Amino acid sequence: MSDTVFKHTSVTAVTMVAFALIGTALLAYVFNITREPIEKSEAEARLALFRQILPDEHYYGNANSKDDDSLLKNVVEIAPNDLLGNKTPSKAYIAKQDHKFAAVILEAIAHDGYSGDIKLLIAIRADGTVSGVRVLAHKETPGLGDYIDIAHGNWIKLFDHESVEKTPAEQWKVKKDGGKFDYMVGATITPRAVVKAVAKALQFYEQNRHVLQQEQQPSSEPSSGHKD
Repeated sequence: MSDTVFKHTSVTAVTMVAFALIGTALLAYVFNITREPIEKSEAEARLALFRQILPDEHYYGNANSKDDDSLLKNVVEIAPNDLLGNKTPSKAYIAKQDHKFAAVILEAIAHDGYSGDIKLLIAIRADGTVSGVRVLAHKETPGLGDYIDIAHGNWIKLFDHESVEKTPAEQWKVKKDGGKFDYMVGATITPRAVVKAVAKALQFYEQNRHVLQQEQQPSSEPSSGHKD
């Protein structure tokens, strides 16, 4: 290799390394200055959803108090569990009132939607009744299967005040399958998946309520002992 070629190669390599370092530094800088506002925005969005399905302000505590019972801070990790459909650890948000367990918000996934996974938030009161359900994310057909989303209809409110005591297990189906839940003609698969997911989340709560109410880490006991 001649001196000229070696010199040219060296200059090119140094230039590329310099650009790589500058690019990495810029990305790190942008990440650092945007991380906090993004996390804050995500927390606010999640809290807005929480207030839809668990509206009592007592659950959200006083952010200025040392005894803050803020719902976003009382979190326990749930290990992968078939009843919740989570293949990776998910979160359970514990709502307290007067420092006592009052409700829990569970994350659940229905894997049998028409177009894939349907992610749900399910709020369950201490007595096992559903306070509310909301769809976090889905890929259902616009104008047909997306009526499960509160932005497109009130169908999801059918679960309000439901429980395994109020509605027997055999009734946790859409009416087409002999159950009690309405559905839109031509879009049965989507509501069927959501009904099944909510029913399984209630089963999870019934099986693990003693752990959740004690606010202990349920990651090992619930997930390992109660497979669907």
